Amino acid sequence: MSGPSSGVPRGGRLRFDGWIAGLGTASGTRIVLGHWPRSPFGPFSDVMLERPDGERLLLAPTRQTAEFVGGTYVFDTVRVVPVRVRVADRTWSVTAGPLDLRFVAGRRRLLGLLLCAVPGVLAGRPGWCTLTSVPARVLLPGVRTRGSARAGRREWYGARDLRPIHTVTAVFEGDDLGAMAPVVPPVRFGFGSVPRRPALTRVTTTVALEPE
Repeated sequence: MSGPSSGVPRGGRLRFDGWIAGLGTASGTRIVLGHWPRSPFGPFSDVMLERPDGERLLLAPTRQTAEFVGGTYVFDTVRVVPVRVRVADRTWSVTAGPLDLRFVAGRRRLLGLLLCAVPGVLAGRPGWCTLTSVPARVLLPGVRTRGSARAGRREWYGARDLRPIHTVTAVFEGDDLGAMAPVVPPVRFGFGSVPRRPALTRVTTTVALEPE
């Protein structure tokens, strides 16, 4: 999907600082929001959905971000649509083409407090992500802090905060997706899923574009 004319950087490592929200709904649709105030593409947000029938859909705000995200993860459908995120206190409001989403993040618990205690410079290093990969699997089944992506890319996720999500309302193509539910089954966009319990995670993501 990416190439010389796509605007996607070639070679080296790319770093993204922001938030990932993962949540399920009673309808069976699972949603993953990526909100990136700092990225090689400038500030942007994108939404990944997996529908009950298994369709994996990406909603991205520009052709460039759609090509990069679609070249890193696996989707059946990619749409370029306006994606807007508004945060007021602990309430997040998201509009992304056919999706209207609103959720409320709760106060951080023990694991969130522990993650906040790790210096940001350390948390974002691939070596730290590798060191924490086993504890992450034990504490948050389905979550991976490192792994392989498409096109020979490698990824590392350094979590810096974790908050539960309490209240969710979501409408997709005019249909109410129902009440909040666990992320079950796990989403299948890449090598790992999000926590089973809906959560908002502050994260530094590093992507190596070429095999290392």
